[in-house]
Amino acid sequence: MKKTNGILKFILIVTLVMGILTVVLLFLQTERAKNDQSINIDPETIKLVQLEAPKEGDPIAIVDTTLGEFRFVLYPQYSPLAVKNFTDLAESGYYDGTYVFNSESGVYSAAGCPKKNGAMPEDADSSHERIPRELSQDLWPLKGAVCMMNTELKRTFKEKLTGGGKYYNGSRFAMLNTIEFDDELKNELINNSQVKELADAFIEKGGIPNFSQQMTIIGQTYEGIEVIEALSELETENNGVYKLPVKDIMINSVKIDSYTSEKQS
Repeated sequence: MKKTNGILKFILIVTLVMGILTVVLLFLQTERAKNDQSINIDPETIKLVQLEAPKEGDPIAIVDTTLGEFRFVLYPQYSPLAVKNFTDLAESGYYDGTYVFNSESGVYSAAGCPKKNGAMPEDADSSHERIPRELSQDLWPLKGAVCMMNTELKRTFKEKLTGGGKYYNGSRFAMLNTIEFDDELKNELINNSQVKELADAFIEKGGIPNFSQQMTIIGQTYEGIEVIEALSELETENNGVYKLPVKDIMINSVKIDSYTSEKQS
């Protein structure tokens, strides 16, 4: 009898523990969903502005590199904080003589660092490295997109358990080329995308779908896409963090200007 009571007591305790764990897991899942920083996509209002040609007077960046020049239109209306940070740094001459410090197997490259290894100097101005991430349903990691690299994820103890937190970006930027779109990936995009036009844009233009809504996009290349391609295909050596170009590839200068068809190279 005592043995039976002991078994029943053990079963009761296990049942209670499992019930408590179930409640905790459901709570954590609910909190993670509430704290999810992804944005809601409205298929009825989405506008793929990166597919549009720049208009007269649009702000642009002209980037001169070791491998040539490329130009991209800026989107201050969608990413005002990041665009201002980038523009202020460019106009101050900060990017002149900085390094392309990562070249990722033909997919993308990263640049704008004073140090060849991609690490920020200890005396770097923190005000330029903690810009809140800005996401938009109208901006996507298509080929030619220019993104500000994330620098920090700030989370409270509760957010570490339940998800959420604030992402920040800084001065270094990534230039996107494209992954390879085989038939399987194309079908996956077509079947799972909320917006057909977006799936078609990735398939036709190229890009990196896995980066969607992960980084702040500040612009879209409209001239010199061959330079973007070349920067992503450099001979590299792995330093454990980045794939560093074997040969020094530099950002010679970044000039901020306004678009006009008369000024195109």
